[in-house]
Amino acid sequence: MDNREAMGSWLSGPREAMEQAGADFGYRGEQLGLPEHGPGSIARPGRRIGALVVDWALCMLIAYGLVTHGYNQATGNWALLIFFALSVLTVGTIGCTPGKRLFGLRVVSEAGGRIGFGRVLARSVLLCVAVPALIWDRDGRGLHDRVAKSVEVRS
Repeated sequence: MDNREAMGSWLSGPREAMEQAGADFGYRGEQLGLPEHGPGSIARPGRRIGALVVDWALCMLIAYGLVTHGYNQATGNWALLIFFALSVLTVGTIGCTPGKRLFGLRVVSEAGGRIGFGRVLARSVLLCVAVPALIWDRDGRGLHDRVAKSVEVRS
């Protein structure tokens, strides 16, 4: 292995190195019975992050304009509370937040269909803590989705 291959394997990550060694991981969502591409496939990180940014900006705007009437230290706390309420209410009823809707995403149960209120509540709490959302499995699902037995898919 020359230096370029060693550098390339380091940059591409352990999954790519294992696949080059002959391991077959399949595509994201294969273990869940989801299609590889198109509607119903696992949402890609770029879309998920974009939806999160839109939702957070909306919550900051609401907190800024309606609650704190200007920016101060409490604005971020209010925005987090509004984000939690938005997540529980919208994912629990229609399966997506405004940001997810804009980016063509929805949250469904592993078995298909809507997730129950208790799981939506647990997912939203863990999402607000942020750390579980940063720990992903091989399918690209965050720990908050694993706990809630949910999947964020393309609609």
